Amino acid sequence: MSSAPPDTAGKATAGDNSIELAIGGMTCASCAARIEKKLNKLDGVTATVNYSTEKAKVIFSGDVTAEDLISTVESTGYTAALPRPKASADGDQATTPAAEDPVSSLRQRTLISAVLTVPVIAMAMIPALQFDYWQWLSLTLAAPVVVWGAWPFHKAAWTNLRHGASTMDTLVSMGTIAALAWSLYALFLGTAGMPGMTHPFELTIARSDGSGNIYLEAAAGVTTFILAGRYFEARSKRRAGAALRALLELGAKEVSVLRAGTEQRIPTDQLAAGDLFIVRPGEKIATDGVITEGSSAVDTSMLTGESVPVEVGPGDTVVGATVNAGGRLVIRATRIGADTQLAQMARLVEDAQNGKAEVQRLADRVSGIFVPVVIALAVGTLGFWLGTGGGLAAAFTAAVAVLIIACPCALGLATPTALMVGTGRGAQLGILIKGPEVLENTRKVDTVVLDKTGTVTTGRMTLIDVVVAPGEDREQVLRLAGALEDASEHPIAQAIAKGATEQVGDLPPVEGFANIQGLGVQGVVDGHAVLVGRARLLADWSMHLGIDLERAMAAAETEGKTAVAVGWDGAARGVLVVADAIKETSAEAIRQLRGLGLTPVLLTGDNAAVARSVAGQVGIDEVIAEVLPADKVDVVKRLQGEGKVVAMVGDGVNDAAALAQADLGLAMGTGTDVAIEASDLTLVRGDLRAAADAIRLSRRTLGTIKGNLFWAFGYNVAALPLAAAGLLNPMIAGAAMAFSSVFVVANSLRLRRFTAFTADRADGGPTSAEPVTGALTRATR
Repeated sequence: MSSAPPDTAGKATAGDNSIELAIGGMTCASCAARIEKKLNKLDGVTATVNYSTEKAKVIFSGDVTAEDLISTVESTGYTAALPRPKASADGDQATTPAAEDPVSSLRQRTLISAVLTVPVIAMAMIPALQFDYWQWLSLTLAAPVVVWGAWPFHKAAWTNLRHGASTMDTLVSMGTIAALAWSLYALFLGTAGMPGMTHPFELTIARSDGSGNIYLEAAAGVTTFILAGRYFEARSKRRAGAALRALLELGAKEVSVLRAGTEQRIPTDQLAAGDLFIVRPGEKIATDGVITEGSSAVDTSMLTGESVPVEVGPGDTVVGATVNAGGRLVIRATRIGADTQLAQMARLVEDAQNGKAEVQRLADRVSGIFVPVVIALAVGTLGFWLGTGGGLAAAFTAAVAVLIIACPCALGLATPTALMVGTGRGAQLGILIKGPEVLENTRKVDTVVLDKTGTVTTGRMTLIDVVVAPGEDREQVLRLAGALEDASEHPIAQAIAKGATEQVGDLPPVEGFANIQGLGVQGVVDGHAVLVGRARLLADWSMHLGIDLERAMAAAETEGKTAVAVGWDGAARGVLVVADAIKETSAEAIRQLRGLGLTPVLLTGDNAAVARSVAGQVGIDEVIAEVLPADKVDVVKRLQGEGKVVAMVGDGVNDAAALAQADLGLAMGTGTDVAIEASDLTLVRGDLRAAADAIRLSRRTLGTIKGNLFWAFGYNVAALPLAAAGLLNPMIAGAAMAFSSVFVVANSLRLRRFTAFTADRADGGPTSAEPVTGALTRATR
């Protein structure tokens, strides 16, 4: 997403260039491995191909050019191109035709194939449905599925064949074509096309010449099952780039710029460096710049994670996409477009995603050996029976049986069914699992890095303590201070006003309200001249804090909290303490994470005093504080460099790159869409205990997928010798394949019984889909 030239990003040495290629035509993780291997054979080239994002990041030197890299990829049987630069936020993306959406195409292909396949399987497996000429209706329904529905597999198999390679696509294509071809032979040249032909449901093993057997239900069923798996995979992949889009959409769309002494409203992308622009309270700052006029508090939590708004004035720098929470500001733009901090963070997210090791499907890894062995066995079976005088029909029947019985029907169900049930149960519990590729790392994770603001804490300023001078009434202090602060728009003032309203009820009106810049506020409440703000403000009016109040302020500031003094009628009356409150469930969540064998680490942009205070209250020993967004990524990389497998839990934009870099990223669904899209798992609720539930559910789902794959391969291995021996008739093969599929589905359905730690929560947290539907909609959009 960077607009920087290729030779300025990601250099390994001063003489190296870095380039990113958009790769097309990949159908499985082994495709990415093949392209990566081919590119890395070039002198001076180091390449990483990410199947999920469909991109190749290549560092090259010497005489190698971008054209050489593209031609190398194309010679492997895939397409490669330099990504088109974005002219504007609404430019190129708006011109992309909807018809190019691969998910929509796969969904259509899967649904049509399923509608045609169901009656074919029903007629083949239920003798009562086998009316006269039923086999010809089966052919009419199955042929479009095998030819049109399975076209992506045939195309990929042909591409692989031209380059001397084989994948699961090869086996699916060969098996379905062989099944259809033999069925056509049996129907037109054999006895299967005769009126009244039936498939008797016989559980016997006997040799047959195959001329009366059709395999249409196997061909159509395999195609539909595999298509369904590819559809769910593609739907997850489509979201890979959403984090970058969400980042770029954070910025202000329009800005009020001062030109020739007049204020004009223009699109942000027309802003130029050096322009003066105005930001009013509540508006986003359009781009990075320096304040020339005005002072305010700026909410930077969106980018830095800092929970307390930052006081700014003339000469201070501000960052685009942060929010002006106070007064009117005039800012001179210093960095625009790709140079802004927001754009740099977008590049961080992209680099982290592209550099993330892709977890290959277990089925794809095994297929590297399994597919060639099955093909060789089918050819060997054909040759053996011909050589021993078994006859052409019997030999071909046995060879086709090998391909049919090996065709991965159960394998096609192994991952998507477990994933569907696991993710469905997760959604009921407020946990979103993005795809099967994230599951393996949950088993290996040993360290969990927790962002503080919005994850361990609420992310909102809250009134947590009221300390009063001797002889003063606590309710009176809170009532007068709350009334005065209610007239201010400052976030800390609003936290005090809200706390006062909750504790003492309605607040009285204020007269003569005034804001003393950088110090606090003053006004008349119930006839008292009230001051609320820094101790210096009260001192200017000869209201000096007593020793108890000074200790309270010092203690609060030592812990990183914000202390505000209150006084009226010539005397200091109390101190109000405001801080980002810790969530009630955070300490329990840390205990649960430790119970899963994970070591928690607190990571935050806040100061060290705040971080240590929070960590001590929730039971975390290791604290890393005062880090910038780029530093968060470096911390995750450092931990990974120490041999640790890292999970990251966060909710802010500043966490997005670290979430993408981590081996497992978990985003709080109450946070920003950027963090949600950059993560592997999303926790819809703001309850940190859901992180432990998410890891447990992911591990359970992965275990189920592995169990499914084991039994699916075991079924193939056990059945192949029978097929090669010519001892499988159509009904035995069909029943065995159906049983393996039913077993896989039944095993996956066991995930519906998964119980979360939070299922018996005192607050009655959601254990079904209904209570979190709204949050799910927002988190997945």
